[in-house]
Amino acid sequence: MLVNFHKPTLFLSFFIMIVFSMPLHSQVWTLQQCIDSAQMYNKTLQISRNNMLAGTEREKEAKSNLIPKVKFTGDYKYFIDQPTQLMPQSAFGGPEGVFKEVQFGTPHNFNLSLQAALPLYNPNIYGAIKTTKAASELNKLQYKKTREEVYYNISNLYYNAQVLKHQLTFIDSNLENTSRLLQNIKLLHEQKMAKRSDVQKIQLQKAQLLTQKKTVENTLIQVKNLLKFNMGIPLSRLIELESSIRYQPEINYAHNIIVDLQLANTKKDLLTTELKTLKNSRIPSLSLYGSYSEVGFGYRGVPKDFLNFYPTSLVGLQLSVPVFNGMVTKRKINQKKLEIKNTELQASLIKEKNTMEITNARKQRNVALTTIKNTQDQIKLAQSVYNQTVMQQKQGLASLTDVLMADNALKEAQQNNITAIINYLKADLKLKQLTGNIESISKK
Repeated sequence: MLVNFHKPTLFLSFFIMIVFSMPLHSQVWTLQQCIDSAQMYNKTLQISRNNMLAGTEREKEAKSNLIPKVKFTGDYKYFIDQPTQLMPQSAFGGPEGVFKEVQFGTPHNFNLSLQAALPLYNPNIYGAIKTTKAASELNKLQYKKTREEVYYNISNLYYNAQVLKHQLTFIDSNLENTSRLLQNIKLLHEQKMAKRSDVQKIQLQKAQLLTQKKTVENTLIQVKNLLKFNMGIPLSRLIELESSIRYQPEINYAHNIIVDLQLANTKKDLLTTELKTLKNSRIPSLSLYGSYSEVGFGYRGVPKDFLNFYPTSLVGLQLSVPVFNGMVTKRKINQKKLEIKNTELQASLIKEKNTMEITNARKQRNVALTTIKNTQDQIKLAQSVYNQTVMQQKQGLASLTDVLMADNALKEAQQNNITAIINYLKADLKLKQLTGNIESISKK
């Protein structure tokens, strides 16, 4: 039965930290522990989790644009040369059309201002809030998809490693039997009861088994390294996996909405929101603003130095009406409409592909289940042949070679049964993924 898949608790985190702090030694890891470790230390999951949190912060940022904005500014100017203005002499009783250059003001100028602005209605802000909310949901679904992928990959690697472990056990047993057979054949050859070629055949078989053992050992190391990489633990850490393999036959799963389809639907919602925001950008926006400032003028010199401040305050409404932007908005709207159509087609494609893959996965699981039953019958038959051969050997009717060959046949039937069970578990795991049950079923 597959294991639970859930967020690690504080106790689990503490337990894993203790395990990692222990000296390096071989420790037996269950599939559950491998998945829980990945929940804590898998870097791909951490990146996806951070993206989800960043999306939540962007949603809060968009909502913050509805809060009034307050700004304080300070400005100081010292005029080395005073600004010059032309004053009409007619203002002082002089002739028309005649101007006089005049420099006025003080060399020291201060401006302290406090400004506040509040958007009363801005379609872009409301559109951004809806867009970031949909994007946040998209990030959450992407995190869920990443979790499922990690669960699936770790389970597959764990099953592969279990098969390789049993293959090594089978090869070691065959090597032991082959060594005994080789010793027996050598004795027979010394007694002129066996050919030299018979000895060479057994020696070749032993050499092939040794080569096969090295290959399987190397493959097992690679699979374990991949498993540790997905778990997020150091490659130098020694781990052992459970040898027992359990499964539940003929489980029916409810067909839930898979994450890929949820992602396509949420992406469509996001694009629809962006399209609505683009259309609403043609609507005027209205904002309230206010300002309070103190303007200071300073002079240091004769006959009297001074520094005086004069207040200025105002409130106002600002209406912004988009008139024409060169058809840019229209082109963007057309682009979004095409993107929405593509998303709808993608969702339809995902449904059709999912239906096809579910059908294939169920057939593959049924074939694996039939193979399990067949290999179980083969084990019974091989066991019966082995028992009969042992009895015949005791009665002098069968040789040691016959017993070893019967023993090899029995172990091979057992290995085929284990391989069939692993194939069933993989097909069952794939079916869970395709029906959207890869996490929910494991929580039972």
